[in-house]
Amino acid sequence: MDKTERLFSIMDALRRHRLPITAAALAEQQQVSVRTLYRDIQTLIGLGAPIDGEAGVGYMLKPGFFLPPLMFSPEELEALVLGARWVETQPDDGLGAAARNALAKIATASPEDLRDRISDTALWPVAIWGQRKPIPVLADIRLAMRQEKAVAIDYEDVEGRPTSRTIWPVGLAFYEGKQTIAAWCLLRQDFRSFRTDRIVRLQITEARYGKRRAILEREWRASWVDDARHEAGGEG
Repeated sequence: MDKTERLFSIMDALRRHRLPITAAALAEQQQVSVRTLYRDIQTLIGLGAPIDGEAGVGYMLKPGFFLPPLMFSPEELEALVLGARWVETQPDDGLGAAARNALAKIATASPEDLRDRISDTALWPVAIWGQRKPIPVLADIRLAMRQEKAVAIDYEDVEGRPTSRTIWPVGLAFYEGKQTIAAWCLLRQDFRSFRTDRIVRLQITEARYGKRRAILEREWRASWVDDARHEAGGEG
C-alpha cells in the first residue's frame, strides 16, 4: 500500500470510529509503525482533515465532517449492491425505497459514474418474488425505536390466543419469510420476542422507554448469550 492509499485508509478508519482511537491501534490496523502513523496524521491535518488528537486518548474526526465518497473496490461495490437488493426484497416499502435511493446517491456522488457498474453487478439475494406483501408495522417499529417510544400491541400467540402488551422494541430481525421484534415486555418485565405476522394491532404511544434503547439492546444481548449458555448445559 502506497502513502496515498494509506492516507485514505486512515480516514476510512477514523470515520468508522465514533470514539477516539489510539495511535497504536491505528498503526496496527495500517500495518505501519507508530512513528509513521504520526507522520501520516500530520500530513492529513496539513491537507485540511479536521482530526482531533490528544496524547493518551487518541484521534477522531471532528463532528459534522463529511468526506465525499471515494472510489469503491469491486468487493465494496458488490457488498453495497447485494445488501441494498436484499433490503428491497423485504416487506418494508420504506426501507426498500431508501435502499434504491442510497445506491443512486452513491453512484452519482462518486468521481466516476457507477450506475453502469451497479446495474452490471451479478449478485442477487434469493427471494420469493411473487409473494412479497408489504407489512406496515415494520415502519412503525422502526419509528418507535428511533423515537424510543413504547408500543401497544394486540398479539396472538402460536395457538391463536389473544393478548395485549406494551413493549419497548429493542431490535428488529429479518429472517427468510418472517420478521421478529426483540423487545422489553412491560407485562412480563422481561425481554420477549414477537413475530410481526401475529400482531393484530399496533399503536405507537407517547410514553418513553424507561431506558435508552442502546442500553436495553446491550442488556438484551447479554441475556440472550446467558440463555444460550444455559441451553448448552453450562455457565461458560
